[in-house]
Amino acid sequence: MKAFVHKGKKGLEGTRYRDMEETEPKQGEVKISLKTAGLNHRDLFVLERHKESDPPLIIGSDGAGVVESVGDGVTRVSPGDEVVINPSLGWMDRSEAPPENFGIVGLPGHGTFAEKITLPEDNVELKPVHLKWEEAGVFSLAALTAYRALFTRAQVNRGDTVLLPGVGSGAVTFLLLFAKAAGARVIVTSRSEEKRRKAIELGADEAIDSEGDWNEALNDEQADIVIETVGAATFDKSLNQLRKGGTLVTFGASAGDEIKLDLRSFFYGQYNMLGSTMGSRDEYQDMLKFISKNNIKPVMDTSYPLKDTRHALERLNEAKQLGKIALIITN
Repeated sequence: MKAFVHKGKKGLEGTRYRDMEETEPKQGEVKISLKTAGLNHRDLFVLERHKESDPPLIIGSDGAGVVESVGDGVTRVSPGDEVVINPSLGWMDRSEAPPENFGIVGLPGHGTFAEKITLPEDNVELKPVHLKWEEAGVFSLAALTAYRALFTRAQVNRGDTVLLPGVGSGAVTFLLLFAKAAGARVIVTSRSEEKRRKAIELGADEAIDSEGDWNEALNDEQADIVIETVGAATFDKSLNQLRKGGTLVTFGASAGDEIKLDLRSFFYGQYNMLGSTMGSRDEYQDMLKFISKNNIKPVMDTSYPLKDTRHALERLNEAKQLGKIALIITN
């Protein structure tokens, strides 16, 4: 089968579109003929984390396709079923934190940027009927991450004001759509005027310049919830915009891992700061019900054939996208 593979040099230089051997499903596993896959920033991180001495790795965490065959004992799906892939491995039940054996599709095991993939049946769900194939292959990782952060961790309520710095990524776009569907007021930030304009079209109540004075732009309005995915570049502004007693959830640090925190101001403000990452199968199933009920679809950017995955990753790396980038594998 054809696949997009990393081997050798770190980064994009170590990637190739090449033949890889197919694997057959074992006990409790499902083999899927993939139709589409989706890019995430994690794919770029994997290209740096996958060691030069490691065997070839098919990257990619998001995908959708048709069940080709199943191993012994599989009961949840059958050959011919149209399915989406839950990239969260080994995390079944909703819990405060993932179990020790938690992993993500695409490292250390093979991922979705290929014509076929074999996975545990617990990581496969029926495709939401309202999604086209292109949409179905791109949403899972970002949507699951957003769902847990907003509903399980932040426990958003109707009427809450939610601040989302750095709109434009897949996860933050889903946070915007989810929060609006939950009845919240949503404020977003971005350095890009185009992304701010698009966010308003998607339902954001306010969209301000990330590099400006947030207090001035919002007339000192404060948020009940902040979902912080940017990191050091926006963290201080985000915390400053949070009302006393409010909740900040963080699951990203693309602009720096380390921050300085004034502990006295923090505990006098009675703030709640929570970490989050990915989610369980329970939350994935709840998320699927939520997007189906509210007819939520991923915002799409550009599509590429599988053989042009490197060009797609370059677009992602340069932050040119607005929404999700798809790979078309089979029609």
